[in-house]
Amino acid sequence: MIKKIERLFQKYAELIRYGFWGVMTVIVNTAVYMGFSFFGMDDIWANTIAFFLAVQFAYLTNTYFVFRQPFTRKNFLQFWGMRIGTILIDNGGMWLLLSFSWNNLLAKCMVNAVVILLNYLFSKFIIFKK
Repeated sequence: MIKKIERLFQKYAELIRYGFWGVMTVIVNTAVYMGFSFFGMDDIWANTIAFFLAVQFAYLTNTYFVFRQPFTRKNFLQFWGMRIGTILIDNGGMWLLLSFSWNNLLAKCMVNAVVILLNYLFSKFIIFKK
């Protein structure tokens, strides 16, 4: 039984690492967003600042811990380029859900789920492809 679990862990190690560091990135993103929002900053501005700080954190952790790739100018620019595309989805989703009077934390979590999936696909198949 233990050997079977070890094989599963080895088979899905990258996905497990991505999940762990993805949760950490969401925590960074949400904490920064809620901090700025708590002190009265506009939700979209707070979301944008949180996004940029979380993306830098994600770049560092994804490169080093998840995909175990060297830090290069190319993967840095690709990573940020793809994330710039997802901020449109992030802010657009926030704006849409908030315009329907959703709770800002719930809206943030819903939008994060979509962005996380897209970011994984971009990272796995474009930026850090082996």
